[in-house]
Amino acid sequence: MTPEDEGLQAESEAASRAELIEQSKERRAERVARRRSDRQFMGVLLIFAVLFFGIGIVLARTVFRPRAATEGPAAPVAAPDPTATSSLPVGEPATPSATASAVADPAAPTGVTGTPAGATEAAAYDISARAPVPFESKAAFAEHMKSWRQEEDKWINARWERYQKCLELGDLKVDRVKQAFLATPRQLFCREQNLPRAYDHAYLDLGHNWGVTISGPHIVCRMTNALDPQPEHKCLEIGTGSGYQAAVLANLSNHVYSIEIIKPLAQETKELYADLVAEGYDEYKNVHLKAADGYYGWEEHAPFDRIIVTCGIDHVPPDLIKQLAPDGIIVIPVGTYDSQKVLKITKQVGADGEIELPEEDLYPGRTRAIQFVPFTAEGGGTHYR
Repeated sequence: MTPEDEGLQAESEAASRAELIEQSKERRAERVARRRSDRQFMGVLLIFAVLFFGIGIVLARTVFRPRAATEGPAAPVAAPDPTATSSLPVGEPATPSATASAVADPAAPTGVTGTPAGATEAAAYDISARAPVPFESKAAFAEHMKSWRQEEDKWINARWERYQKCLELGDLKVDRVKQAFLATPRQLFCREQNLPRAYDHAYLDLGHNWGVTISGPHIVCRMTNALDPQPEHKCLEIGTGSGYQAAVLANLSNHVYSIEIIKPLAQETKELYADLVAEGYDEYKNVHLKAADGYYGWEEHAPFDRIIVTCGIDHVPPDLIKQLAPDGIIVIPVGTYDSQKVLKITKQVGADGEIELPEEDLYPGRTRAIQFVPFTAEGGGTHYR
């Protein structure tokens, strides 16, 4: 990358950060104005409520005034019978149930139910119960996808062709990961301006001057192949982006957690997932999203069996290693701004508690640079040291 290109990239990143900050200020001002308006409305409503309540009391005393001269003495109140049963209607609980009292927090991440740290949430959909996607022949795959997803021939053909190329280059080796790639409609996670290139071997920009891309299919396949998540594994992705990588993971695991630092992008992807679930993509019910700085992981849902990082950094974030389960695997691009190695790191914990982190380069001997978008930090800048 030339100095001029680096300067342009820096200017673009600075402009993107400035735009995000400005958008954040506008949203904050809108929230303040909305809260002020809500408080004023509630104040007026309270005044009217008190007024009507007072009028109601006056009317009640006038209409239902006791007629002591014509009525006999009040009957004595019987003492409560300790052996009597409750007078609640049959089937009505004496206290509100836990379900009734649990109010959804609109600010909570999608799908998260607030279970204790380390506990595995019940899956909304069991991926292991689904019929496998045929991957031995194009005819069987096409027939399956037309029946299952009613997909168009052009997307079926494009995905199959890219699948064949991934096999040829050794990006796909595990059968379940092959099926996950074929089951994931990459075109639904691309933006309209680059939709014709959905299955190209390329990073595709997500627009809005965010400086964020959807990773190319080959590197997604190779990184996912190295993770090889099982249905019971809890997976964490750092850098949700378009949602494509998490979608591939959701075809392998019942527990997928993903963090995106750009809040408007996180909201956009959250809405996309909601639309796809409504269309029958049940596996995406198991995807939990959060807008935050992924450098610190997602502690309340740790430990994770698998972690995948889709942005470049010059070291492995300590919190991610801490939140990785024993014998867990993290796949992460590590290196300089313009060149990284994609590493598979396994967390090995000895009987004495000693931790070892053996590494494996997913592209040994590669001469051409691999470049991911930088691991950005909340508030601006990156997490490069």
